[in-house]
Order: sequence, then structure tokens, then C-alpha cells
Amino acid sequence: MTLHGPVTRRGLLKLGAGVAATAALAPAAATAAGAAGRFDLTAPSTSLIWKKALYDETVMQSFTIDNVHGHIYTVQVRNGSGSNAAGHLCLTKLSLTGAILGHMYLQGFGHGVQIGVEPSGAAAYLWTETDGVSDDGSSRGTRLARFKFVNGQTLTTSSTALTKYTLIAGATNTTCAIDPSTDRLIMRYWDGSAFRFAVYALSAVKSGTPEPLHDVAQPSGLGTFQGYAAYGDFAYILTGNAYGDANPAPGNTYVTSLDLRTGQQIQRARSVAGKSLDYREPEGMAIQIVSGAPRLCLGLASGLSGARLASIFYKTELV
Repeated sequence: MTLHGPVTRRGLLKLGAGVAATAALAPAAATAAGAAGRFDLTAPSTSLIWKKALYDETVMQSFTIDNVHGHIYTVQVRNGSGSNAAGHLCLTKLSLTGAILGHMYLQGFGHGVQIGVEPSGAAAYLWTETDGVSDDGSSRGTRLARFKFVNGQTLTTSSTALTKYTLIAGATNTTCAIDPSTDRLIMRYWDGSAFRFAVYALSAVKSGTPEPLHDVAQPSGLGTFQGYAAYGDFAYILTGNAYGDANPAPGNTYVTSLDLRTGQQIQRARSVAGKSLDYREPEGMAIQIVSGAPRLCLGLASGLSGARLASIFYKTELV
């Protein structure tokens, strides 16, 4: 792989356990009751999906959750791409129980480090990196793209189905996530010397008038970057590596909270979610909304090479 949250505190944990089965069978509420507070990264995690196959058999790179229609979208390097530098990706649509509902192929887009989804009527529009360029044996996007999910469709970087966005001139390694509680787009990018997070109103991006609400540096020394999500004023950064001789169980997977207003690192905690998985590489984050309450989700890849599987866990407790 990659180189690279007003609700009672304890009550949310109980709520998360009580609605898990319902959330797996029906679409979640579209918006949170409010985007106040931040997630307690030391709270326990609960499984949403466990060791599910995706459309292709490679490692899940990231995922996002459509809270209106009740779907999960994952992205991974496409089977048979030959080299990660090609930037060819497979997008899989899943139910909330992990059943495959469809797929798309994205040719030359990048590495899929993080993606977002924008529900619109009966449709879902994905937000991804695009116009990937080779970077140290991988591919990294240089712009953002919005496109409608159409099952079975293959898109290239020149497809008319894409709407492309350049939010910061000269930025590279561009990826994005969407905060469903605020309808904001969060873009992570490289400015030539450091990675940063810029926050925009999604409506302003789409209208062609993107003015950043915040723009802060990513904290240094976090480890191998693996994805991010945002809820209200805070971003959550996932880092770590797959299990191995130099990284035995329970591994070095950490989640860090970042105040998007000030750039201050607020909390950092190791995650042992899914610690029994083999391989276990952290991959991607997302926000799920269930009955108005938010969940901070993180992804994990497992399984053998050529038969990788995806698991997703979530935290519910806010402080």
C-alpha cells in the first residue's frame, strides 16, 4: 500500500451498540444533530463490516459512506494494473453489511488515498483525486474530480462525465473528504514543502468560488499516512503500517485529531480495532451518521496477496 465530534458522552456509546443492526439494514439519517464536539480516540471501537471482499482483490485504499442512501464506497488499485504508478483504480459500491452492489473503473486517477461522496437526489457523486502523475513508484492526483456513480462504467481522466477542480494553484498530492455534518470539503495537499488541509464550503467549490475557510498544516511525525475524515471543526488522521516483523500485533495504527481552525494537534491514540486480523493495514476513514449521531469510521485491509479483504470499525463517543 500507501506511502504516504449535542449528545451525551456515554450515551452515544450505548446508542452505537443499540443501532448497529438497524444501521446495517437501512439508510442512515442524512445529517448529524449537530457538529459540536470531537471524538474520544481512546473509546472502544465496534465492527461495521468484517472481512468483506471488494470487486477487485487488491488492498482497499480508502472508503466513504453515503449517509442518505445507506451505501459504502471503497477504492483500490485495479487488478492487473501492473504498477501502482499507472493510477488505475477500482471503485466498489457496498451495502452497509458489505455486499457488493456495483463497481466502476477509474483510469489514471491516482492512488485513492482518500475519497468523498455527495448524495444528490437518487444519485451519488464521488469526489476523488484525478490526473495522477507518477511519484516514487505510485501515482498521485494533481486535481480533484466529481462524477456520478454509474455501475459498470469506466472513466478516464479525459471523460466528459468528470467535473475537475483546481482549488490551489500548484498543489500536488491532492485528495479530499466530505464532512456530511457541515457539507464541507476538506482537501489534503502538498504545497511544495509540507502537507496541509484546506477546508471549503462544498457549494462554493461547485460554484467555482472556492475560498478556504481554514488552511492548516498537517502535524509532523505521525507515521505512514493512510487517510482522514472530518466532523465539524476537527479532522481525524489515520496512520500506520501493515503487520510485519518490524510491526507485530497490535501494530502501529494511530488516529490523531486536528483542530481545523488552529492547526493544533488535540489527541493521538493507538487503535487496536480488528487486532486479530492477519496483515491488518489501516486504510481510509469516513463519517457515518446514524439516527442523527455521528460515527468515526476507520478501515482495515487483511487477507493474502491477491485475495485482500476489507473491514470497517467505528467509534461513537464524543467529548
